[in-house]
Amino acid sequence: MAALFRGRQHAVHSRAAGVPPEASVAQNDGVPQTNVTFGVRTDVGGHREHNEDAVLAAPPIFLVADGMGGHAAGEVAAAIAVQRLGSLAGQDQLRPEDIVRAVAEANDTILAEEAEDRGKAGMGTTVTGVCLGVVAGTPHWFVFNVGDSRVYRYADAALSQVTVDHSEVAELVASGRITEEQARVHPLRNVITRSLGMYPAPVPDIWVLPVVVGERFLVCSDGLTNEVTDAQITDVLAQDLPAQQTADVLIEMAVDHGGRDNVSAVVVDVPMSEDLQPVDVTTAPRRDLG
Repeated sequence: MAALFRGRQHAVHSRAAGVPPEASVAQNDGVPQTNVTFGVRTDVGGHREHNEDAVLAAPPIFLVADGMGGHAAGEVAAAIAVQRLGSLAGQDQLRPEDIVRAVAEANDTILAEEAEDRGKAGMGTTVTGVCLGVVAGTPHWFVFNVGDSRVYRYADAALSQVTVDHSEVAELVASGRITEEQARVHPLRNVITRSLGMYPAPVPDIWVLPVVVGERFLVCSDGLTNEVTDAQITDVLAQDLPAQQTADVLIEMAVDHGGRDNVSAVVVDVPMSEDLQPVDVTTAPRRDLG
């Protein structure tokens, strides 16, 4: 059921063969069942000729990779990332260590590809996403990130950015030298400090979160966040549209606002009807392997 999606000109819907636009999947292997629905869309945007983003929706893993290095380089790096992490699709009892290992293997493959083809020198990619796993017999999300693509969580009518950008401007904001508003137009906003295609291999940040009914996740490339504000994202997620329609609205909004880059979004929902065992969220702290 794993599938790698690419955007085409004029905003084409993309999804796995045989999977409806609003797909529902379940995971149940001796642990409480977790049903999720998801929607996927990626688009070349309004100014680029090629889409270097790649998107994976392969339960239990959902991710976005934003390639860097130009056509036939960045898109190759992004494809390698989703293909390697896609090998986790369909597996039960996944652990954070499985994600760390898959990221390292993807990085090795990118470096080997670059060494074989000098025309791909300097290629790289972000990789960001969410994966369903199990901690102490209870369903949990593993949120992972390398680069400046993002994972947002919307729950209890509030939006939070789970991931931390690996970028020059994020470090400037964290140090108090510039504001969030200044970061959106700063000349260093596209400078990434951690990505696949580096030596030694980057270690992803990983957060472990309990599954909560009614929550939804947005995984997106910076082609979305550079055009659409967090407040606007919140407004769209709050509409409680189906996951696929939510992804469509966000992509169309980014393109309408300029579409200066490729733009991708994966929306993953845990329905309100989900029957999960109670979880004490204080027992699931952030786990940062970076």
